[in-house]
Amino acid sequence: MIRAALDRLRLFNIGELFAHRARTTMAMVVMGISAGLLVSVFSISGSITGSVDKLTHSLGGKAVLEVSGITDAGFDQQLLQQIRAVPGIGAAVPMLRQSIGADDDRALLIGADQSVAQLGSDLGGTLKDQASTLLTVSNGVLVGSAMGHREGEKFQLGTVTATVAGVIDDSTAAKINGGHIVIALLPVAQKITDRTGHLDSVQIVAAPNTDVDQLRSELTRVVAGRAVVADPDLRTAQAGGAVMLVRYSTLASSASALIVSSFLIYNAMSMAVAQRRPMLSLLRAMGGKRGPMVRDLLAEAAILGLLGGISGSIIGIFMGRTAIHQLPAAIVNSVESRTEYEVPDYAVPVAILACVLASVAAAAIAARQVYKVAPIEALAPVGVGAADMVKPVMRWAAAILGLIMVSGAVFVAGADLGRVSIGAISLAIAGAVVLCFAATDPIVRAVAAVARLFGAPGALGATTIERAPRRVWATVMTVMIGVTAIVAIGNATRNMVTAATDSFEGLGRTDVFVSPTAMEQFPTGPLLPADLKQKLSAIPGVGGVGSAQMAFATLGRGRVMLQAYESGVVRVSALDSVSQTDLARMAAGQGVVISRDVARSLGVHEGSDLTLPTPTGEHTVQVLRVVPYFSAIAGVVVLDLGIMRQWYQRPGETIIGIDFAPGADHAAVMAAVRAAVPADIHVSTGRDAVTAISSSVRQGTSISGAILWIVVVVAAVALLNTLMLSVLDRRRELGVLRAMGTSRRFLLRTVLTEAVGIGLTGAALGLAVGSAVHYLATVALGHAIAMDIAYHPSLLLVAYALIALGLSLLGAIPPALRAARLPIVEAIAVD
Repeated sequence: MIRAALDRLRLFNIGELFAHRARTTMAMVVMGISAGLLVSVFSISGSITGSVDKLTHSLGGKAVLEVSGITDAGFDQQLLQQIRAVPGIGAAVPMLRQSIGADDDRALLIGADQSVAQLGSDLGGTLKDQASTLLTVSNGVLVGSAMGHREGEKFQLGTVTATVAGVIDDSTAAKINGGHIVIALLPVAQKITDRTGHLDSVQIVAAPNTDVDQLRSELTRVVAGRAVVADPDLRTAQAGGAVMLVRYSTLASSASALIVSSFLIYNAMSMAVAQRRPMLSLLRAMGGKRGPMVRDLLAEAAILGLLGGISGSIIGIFMGRTAIHQLPAAIVNSVESRTEYEVPDYAVPVAILACVLASVAAAAIAARQVYKVAPIEALAPVGVGAADMVKPVMRWAAAILGLIMVSGAVFVAGADLGRVSIGAISLAIAGAVVLCFAATDPIVRAVAAVARLFGAPGALGATTIERAPRRVWATVMTVMIGVTAIVAIGNATRNMVTAATDSFEGLGRTDVFVSPTAMEQFPTGPLLPADLKQKLSAIPGVGGVGSAQMAFATLGRGRVMLQAYESGVVRVSALDSVSQTDLARMAAGQGVVISRDVARSLGVHEGSDLTLPTPTGEHTVQVLRVVPYFSAIAGVVVLDLGIMRQWYQRPGETIIGIDFAPGADHAAVMAAVRAAVPADIHVSTGRDAVTAISSSVRQGTSISGAILWIVVVVAAVALLNTLMLSVLDRRRELGVLRAMGTSRRFLLRTVLTEAVGIGLTGAALGLAVGSAVHYLATVALGHAIAMDIAYHPSLLLVAYALIALGLSLLGAIPPALRAARLPIVEAIAVD
């Protein structure tokens, strides 16, 4: 029985796939595009979280818990003895870990003692083998092969001149931060970073038969808020949060591509059914059952989805490698590990499965034409049989379901669910498609009416349109989705970039910024030289100098960015609405200002008490204001600079703001500032900082924008597919018309009028739906990035729609030319 099914599938279905190679290739290509987009999106986020996870396991080994610093300032080393005294601890391994260098030269400095061998990690084995060498070399360090240093070489590292005691072999180095690693004994690492007496991490190995949950509770009591006790995968979870917005937005765009591809598969299977009606009717007349025929069609679609998914996934791997370089540096540099490109284990299977399911679901709808018709009815032309008619009850059900989906999208967008709110965009578009299914008849009549505007060729084209309503509707939907995606997501993204830029306009009021990294990367460290501020203050023409700090900190299970400013010179919009009374309370350590996403995740509001864990213990403050703030990487907690230095043990500053004195020669003062600042420290004007941040935000959305235009290209392919089917359906009819003297030009215009009818109707629907979803998307994105985004419709909205329509209509050219060039004798020949 199985053998018979396989033979039938090979003969009637797989054989047809080879017989119609163009259609098969087209279907596989669009599914491959969808699979490629999904794999690349998964790989972008998976590379960042996977790199952090790989580093965590390379350093942590058998550790079941980690006591880590709340910020990069770490915690007092004296806490180590209290940790080791906790019952149930088999080993407590101290570490100091700090990023060094910047951009392509960024590496990780690790300091540890000989107890690291108890972890059984890659780091432990390396340090155990080389410990004796390190002890005999002054300021000796081990370096990864990617660092480019040789054994015995001396180089400046932090505050000391380090000597390379050994180079870690390639195989071992590759496992630890991709070989961009510097390892030193703990005292040397503390000396290099000028952090004597401080640790960043203690890896906890539990003693045999120890209850890990109880051990966690006891450790939490001992550290008393001075450090964070968590599973080692906390760092991975926090890294995932930094790229979540990019992942959600690109997934929404990729989902649009998959939906459009599903419609194209539907058209392809409808084409297959239409061309096989004589064969199917013959099989039915010979006693063939409907069930096996439908199952064969579904298997055929599954094969298309499978092959397209496999080929697309391979391409997606390379697409992701290219796309990951388009991520803003602020996201990549917000995690301590270097991002190594890798494809998550689930990426390819999920992409292939999505393609197969989408293909089968689309084919199942098309296969109803086979399942519902009687043998004699199967011989009728497409569009005449009952299979092309939809029962009124189904249309009413679709209308109700569509209204529920749209209502759900409105609720999700307005419910302030954070980044989950972005799901409202896809839900709204899907709901619009379902509502359009309920309105199939009016939509098809509208397409035919548009075609009739073009005279006799249009009238003939309108007749063809009315004969295949479901196929025409499906193609209108592909055009509508393409235009909707461009209009809605494209314009909402533009509004988001504008809002994000406006939120940083306050930085433009400061003349010059000095920071260890570029301002668009949100400089969190290292701290600037202690005497730099004084040197800058002494420059002629400098009117004022102010300090600020940024630092990532753990709050709950999430990560926030601490920001602290010295009043006067450094001005940010987050504090524009804060009164002088509240600023005084911040200076006294009584309150903080937080962004909306932090308030949402912690369940607090203005006036609530908030407990901040710090290296000096827990401090309870009041939430003075909840402000909108661009939080694509992490939420923000703003506090007084003096309080941050005291509580978080971070002296100095990571940002120095400079205002020019009235009447000063800006160019001369700027040149003097650059001369006073070390070469590896960034200097930028306030206006340049705003421009760079805006460009970084725009860069983060560029991937999503590229995907949207791919959706439009897929829609163009769908239109080509439908019109090609129209030409094939009317092959004999077109041949008779040519034999009666109809010109090639007339037939060419006939097919083009169909395309114009479908394209204009789809574009009009897309413009209407896109405008509504655009408003919904601005609300959803506002909740996702925790700030207000103004809805600004633009003339570009119409331009985008026209460009998308133009690309879609390009798909009409090949079938129109085929119809015009169809040989008369071949067309009227009996198949």
